[in-house]
Amino acid sequence: MSTKVLFGFHAVTVRLKTAPQSVSEVHVDATRRDARMRQFVERAREAGAKLVDSDGERLTQLAGTARHQGVVARVSALAASHSLDDVLDGVDGPALVLVLDGVTDPHNLGACLRVADGAGAHAVVAPKDHAVGLNATVAKVASGAAETVPYLMVTNLARTLNELKDRDIRVIGTSDDAERTLYDADLSGPVALVLGAEGPGMRQLTRKTCDELVRIPMAGAVESLNVSVAAGVCLYEAARQRRARS
Repeated sequence: MSTKVLFGFHAVTVRLKTAPQSVSEVHVDATRRDARMRQFVERAREAGAKLVDSDGERLTQLAGTARHQGVVARVSALAASHSLDDVLDGVDGPALVLVLDGVTDPHNLGACLRVADGAGAHAVVAPKDHAVGLNATVAKVASGAAETVPYLMVTNLARTLNELKDRDIRVIGTSDDAERTLYDADLSGPVALVLGAEGPGMRQLTRKTCDELVRIPMAGAVESLNVSVAAGVCLYEAARQRRARS
């Protein structure tokens, strides 16, 4: 079974909570004795994890970055959902999917996963050839959401969007030049929200495949939002409409 590294309090704590058997060992900064570290060590012991005292240099070497907060875990890779169909077949109620076209920055992806988890999205979808994969930086920024939200990389994004349409999931893309705003769209039913990377936005074929394009109204001087912020605005508007409808 393949192994990987998780680092940071949130990412490791979520793995200890959701799949403790997959954690082979947890390295902690031997010099940290603050309340947060003490609470974390207690949780790790309760989960049955093997604890290893390490110094800062060793932790940085394991994590590949100095931003590990004194916590690095070696874990077994979890079995991912087999396909988007598997995920959607298990959805109770209207599906909510976030589609990212061209997001290659791991910090942006991590933040998108975090907001997707918070808003109740059922999956995040991205193309294999124009996206960043899950790595330790993504997991750290996602604060555990990389373990809870299915992140599915597909070979042909346009074909996947058409398959969503076949399931009666409305595909709504975001574009700065769209006539209608996000708040004019009905997001209370099954919907896939498509966002492109900052700058280039969605690719042309992705844009053409959408059922509808909407824009986030901007009142200030800036022309666009960071993709993770835009994802939060869109997903939480969908969540708001669903709560109002129910």
